[in-house]
Amino acid sequence: MRIDLQRERRDLYRPGTADFTEVVVPPTTYLAVDGHGDPNSSAEYAAAVSALHTGGYGVRAAVKARTGSDFVVGPLSGLWSAEDPTAFATGTKGDWDWTMLIPLPDLVAEPDIESGLATAARKKPELPLDRVRPLSLDEGRCLQIMHVGSYDDEAPTLARLHEEVMPDRGLTWNGRHHEIYLGDHRRVAPEARRTVLRQPVRPVD
Repeated sequence: MRIDLQRERRDLYRPGTADFTEVVVPPTTYLAVDGHGDPNSSAEYAAAVSALHTGGYGVRAAVKARTGSDFVVGPLSGLWSAEDPTAFATGTKGDWDWTMLIPLPDLVAEPDIESGLATAARKKPELPLDRVRPLSLDEGRCLQIMHVGSYDDEAPTLARLHEEVMPDRGLTWNGRHHEIYLGDHRRVAPEARRTVLRQPVRPVD
């Protein structure tokens, strides 16, 4: 059995490009690593992403050894925040806080994570595997849309979400902005990149 979260939950990973749709995201365990600063120029960010991918494949190997089951690693995603919320609209990337993530299927157990990360750290001691940790995230009710294009072109879509869509529906923030990167963005032209923009929400009190 080979588990592919993107195929099994297309509602979570394949929203439309025109309008924000509402989904309920179930509690999910991720591999996670935290950091701060401009992802385009930060060596810390690049090392963190490499550590996540390496850790993901280590956990996959541990699960396969224990259960005989296999799963597709990925996709990479990130939780983004800043002390000043306008840092996203203005593109002040040096002020951004990020938590990069890789989702894990339900059959992954805590010993698989511990074993997989330990093995990955032995194989790639130059990577910051010691910073990779499991994170349980229960986003629940969310609005999301597919953005096709450069990351720098996301601002108008997010402004529409914050200034029109959420107020019109009587909703407010209920968690960090979440971006899910489909495919290998390192090998895709910026104008062809596909990114799910997700925002956990709740009714305004």
